[in-house]
Order: sequence, then C-alpha cells, then structure tokens
Amino acid sequence: MAKPNNFPDQRARMVERQLRRRGIDDERVLAAMAAVPREDFVPEQVRASAYNDSALPIGHEQTISQPWVVAAICQALQLDGDEKVLEIGTGSGYSAAVLGKLSRRVISIERVPELGESARRNLEELGTRDVEVIVGDGSRGYAEEAPYDAIAVHAATPEAPHSLLAELAQDGRLVVPIATGSADLLVAFIRENGVLRQETIGPCRFVPLIGAEGFNPPDQAE
Repeated sequence: MAKPNNFPDQRARMVERQLRRRGIDDERVLAAMAAVPREDFVPEQVRASAYNDSALPIGHEQTISQPWVVAAICQALQLDGDEKVLEIGTGSGYSAAVLGKLSRRVISIERVPELGESARRNLEELGTRDVEVIVGDGSRGYAEEAPYDAIAVHAATPEAPHSLLAELAQDGRLVVPIATGSADLLVAFIRENGVLRQETIGPCRFVPLIGAEGFNPPDQAE
C-alpha cells in the first residue's frame, strides 16, 4: 500500500525552504502560505507534486503559480489586513485564498468560466470568506468596486493595464508581471501623494494576460 502524502509537513518545509530562505520575511505572508492547503487547489493527477518548487498545470492552458511567486506578490502588496484587494487571474483560487487571509476583502476576476466555477467551489470547500470570484476580462479591472488598496495580477501583460492603474487607490500598490521579451519581470507600481513610482521585484514566468488591455487570444494574434 502506497504511503499517503504528508501534506502538512510538505507545506511547512515549503514555507521554510522555498519562501523564508529565499527572502520572504513578512510573517503574515508566511503564516497565510502555511495555512492554505495548496494540494486542494490542483488537479488530482498532480496532487502529489503540490509542494514542488514550480508552477503546475490546472487545465485550460493555465497554471497555478510557483509558491514563491504567490508569496512574493503578497509580500510586495504590503497588506495589513484592512485592504480591499483586486486579483486578476483567479486560476484555481489558491492565491485568492492566501490573499483572503491577508486582507479584508478580495474580488478575483477569471477569464475562463470553467476555472472560475472550480475556484468558487475550491474556496467554498475551504471555508474562505470575503472572496468573490467574477468571470470576465480582468485586464479591464472591475470598476464597480474601485478603488482598490491593492491589485495583484497573475498573468504577464505588455504593460501595466491603464484600467488597473486608474482603479488603484491613493497609497495603493499594483503588482504585475510585465512581458519583456525573453522573460517576464515582476514589478510593483506604488501610488504615493498622487505620484506613481515602480519597483522591480525580479524575473518570473507567467501565462499571458488575455484581454482588451493584455494580449490577443491565440486565434486572433497577428
């Protein structure tokens, strides 16, 4: 009989080895990553690899991000627990669950209806509160609930979408991967005293953000 995976131990090792040792030092982020069971947000066929130091396929040509990337985005947002957060690219709902432990409310936008539905189910089964999943074009943001104290984007864009910048509150932070040709670059945009500045977090790899202010769908690419 095969030995079952000890996911809590794997999660604890992930936090210490993949996150803390590699520069994630926000204790709230580390605690959130330790609390959310990543194995519940991946397909059964890759569940044994849930705590690998890599992205994993979740269907529909999408992936669940590498744990370090999720933690790095959350750390760069500098959340204290009272923020309203907009997330672009729900995927399986994993990062939304982490953000839900770090903020007051999360609105997450997913382009693929099937992923949006499965993410809602995953979050409901986990008992996650104050996280709403909406199916739509995330590159346009979600003006109905703007402004947002923090915006996290989980897909690479040609540039920071103008709609997202317009929906960012004063003192808000937008973290987004920018496609730069050979690699993607994770960048934080910070609005302070009416001025927008940016900080580079580091190289990364993401699926492209498809939408009006992102990339064209593959069948419409030039």
